Amino acid sequence: MTVNASLAPIQELNIVVLGYIVRGPLGGLAWHHLQYALGLSLLGHRVTFIEDSDDYDSCYNPTTGSTGRDATYGLEFARRSFNEIGIGDCWAYHDAHSKKWHGPRAEDAIDHCRNADLLLNLSAVNPLREWLLQIDIRALIDTDPVFTQLNHLQNSEAAAQAMLHTHYLSFGENINRPDCTVPTDGLNWIATRQPVVPECWSGNQNQTDTFKFTTIAQWDSYPAREYQGKTYGMKSASFAQFMELPDQCNHHLEIALGSTSAPREQLESIGWKLRDSQDVTKTIQSYRDYLQHSSAEFGISKHGYVSSHSGWFSERSINYLACGKPVVVQDTGFQNWLNSDRGVLPFSNTEEALHALDAVQQNYTAHCEAALEITHEYFHYKPVLNKLLENLYASHSEIKVAIA
Repeated sequence: MTVNASLAPIQELNIVVLGYIVRGPLGGLAWHHLQYALGLSLLGHRVTFIEDSDDYDSCYNPTTGSTGRDATYGLEFARRSFNEIGIGDCWAYHDAHSKKWHGPRAEDAIDHCRNADLLLNLSAVNPLREWLLQIDIRALIDTDPVFTQLNHLQNSEAAAQAMLHTHYLSFGENINRPDCTVPTDGLNWIATRQPVVPECWSGNQNQTDTFKFTTIAQWDSYPAREYQGKTYGMKSASFAQFMELPDQCNHHLEIALGSTSAPREQLESIGWKLRDSQDVTKTIQSYRDYLQHSSAEFGISKHGYVSSHSGWFSERSINYLACGKPVVVQDTGFQNWLNSDRGVLPFSNTEEALHALDAVQQNYTAHCEAALEITHEYFHYKPVLNKLLENLYASHSEIKVAIA
């Protein structure tokens, strides 16, 4: 995917964005979805963000650690989050269990769907109800390459849901390259990437007195997947070769760590600094504060992203960059499209990781400046979302897309 900053905007559209905020009320997840809704709104489109409970107990409450049907916590989290970024009246939540709608667009959400030009289903975490299937262009945006395709190959229900869409976009930007081994599920995937709204991240960017590399991570998001004799693992599988890193350097390496399977005592005994991820992700503000008060990111990727050479790049790392923070991140093949010697420093082994950590601290100002330059060149919402819309409307002659 080549982002062209001169891409002119498509005509004003009615857009439905399907996302995951009420059921997953955590700062990082919320920013991922919010920046689509906000970015499209800033481009002049009429956006309605809709979330569906689905037909199972899906509402997570981080204060109790429980998952059920009660959306009270998530609804309040969503209200605060949408208000915080200035689009507080754009969203609605459909509770399929009670057959009730909530949120400021509850009364007219279905009417908006029936008059929409375009549907964006982020991460395919919402079912396509009858009122959504009437939208002509229904795009599935895959944010979890390898695992999305495996789910389609191994789960007939997921495959059937995917087939209800008309277009398919993926964060796996290498997915059509010969060196990419993401399993083929028969769908025509187009490369895309996370958009960022820089204005959301440009406030207080002061770090603490300690120069620290941080990240926010789930040790195991879900079980590893097997396909045709190959295993596609989580971050826990990638982490093994870097476990002893704190013993080999003098850098402060901190993880806001989630998942009950993480070996916290072992990690701390080696020298990793750990934070409770729920404290960091409690709100979109606490998440942003954590990034802004960090010096840089040191991030390890899911084994499946790395082993398949998917080209995936983390939306969390993009947010660090938008804060003016360099990122030292495990290479997933993204160097095929993002190749820079400053701001983003990829590594594939311990030696490269140590060199990159040293390089960032020794020439910090230059790497911070490059982080902001990369944000605008590769991830700014205007070219990213205009390119996405251009790809979706390429075959629709009534929608004109101008390239300057």
